[in-house]
Amino acid sequence: MAHDDHAPQSPVATGLSGRCPRCGQGRLFSGFLKVAPRCSACGLDYSFADSADGPAVFVMLLGGFIVCGFALWLELTYEPPFWLHLVLSLPLALVVCLGMLRPLKGVLIALQYHHKAAEGRLEK
Repeated sequence: MAHDDHAPQSPVATGLSGRCPRCGQGRLFSGFLKVAPRCSACGLDYSFADSADGPAVFVMLLGGFIVCGFALWLELTYEPPFWLHLVLSLPLALVVCLGMLRPLKGVLIALQYHHKAAEGRLEK
């Protein structure tokens, strides 16, 4: 995970765009959420990338705030029937949560690279 001679990249910008945290050029993902094995531009091995449940936690917190806020506003303003809440709020929840999941996973992986985060090791 050496930083070599590449110019420093913004972890937030590269993460949000799904680009390599070292060079900012290659793709970070090979699927919707599947991390590529390595960068196609600079060859950085992405085996260090383990965002675990971090993106899901942030998506639940932020997405839940947005969707619940919308549902609460809708209820207090218009008092619609329950079926209308489902018709409006469920698609909004899917769009918000799925839309935020990949960029947040990218940011967490880029921050992990930037700060050289790794599993704890005992030095001997």
